[in-house]
Amino acid sequence: MVSNSEFVVMLNQAESDQERLSKLLNISPEQMSYVNGSEAGCGLMRYGSALVPFVNRFPANTELYKLITTKPGEGLFAKGRVDCNA
Repeated sequence: MVSNSEFVVMLNQAESDQERLSKLLNISPEQMSYVNGSEAGCGLMRYGSALVPFVNRFPANTELYKLITTKPGEGLFAKGRVDCNA
């Protein structure tokens, strides 16, 4: 499924997954360094045959961050701040 995808976003990956992705998508070790222990919001995008490293950080003190964060315990959906069933 990944090899047939036109667009792939790779974030921090386990070492075994890095090896598989590297072989499957023909990514060099230098390019894989962007998904090897990368910080939150950083990674590597593949669009067609192009590979693009990216940094996408949001300031944590904004309302948008509170809506989009996926960190456990953070954001508007943490600790019952928003009722998802309402």
